[in-house]
Amino acid sequence: MTPPEAPETATGNAPPAVSVCLEVMKTRADFLAAARARRQGTTSMMVQGRNRQDDRPAIRVGFTCSKKVGNAVARNRAKRRLREAARLVLPKHALPGWDYVLIGRAGATTSEPFDQLQNDLRHALKKLHPAS
Repeated sequence: MTPPEAPETATGNAPPAVSVCLEVMKTRADFLAAARARRQGTTSMMVQGRNRQDDRPAIRVGFTCSKKVGNAVARNRAKRRLREAARLVLPKHALPGWDYVLIGRAGATTSEPFDQLQNDLRHALKKLHPAS
């Protein structure tokens, strides 16, 4: 028995890792700059945010979990949940030109219901953004 053939796809049409309007932060300098800016804690995560004050309208986001969250499997699960919450919430509630870092919390990020995780992110974004 032979395995089924993969469907033909055009190169460059791969689905985005997070979202069309979101860019993933990867450099340490970006994370450190966000750590010096505003932060808002919730029961399931800590959210750091900063206005880059540049001309790029992209929303950038980074994810991190310390070893307090657990072993590698637990940290990766927490980051996967944070990525999906960011993909659903940030395009609607984040401001263009901002950087966000989502930090997982021990026990809470992986055990909270996903709806609560999204609500926590929405709440943190409302608190982070200055009154408009």
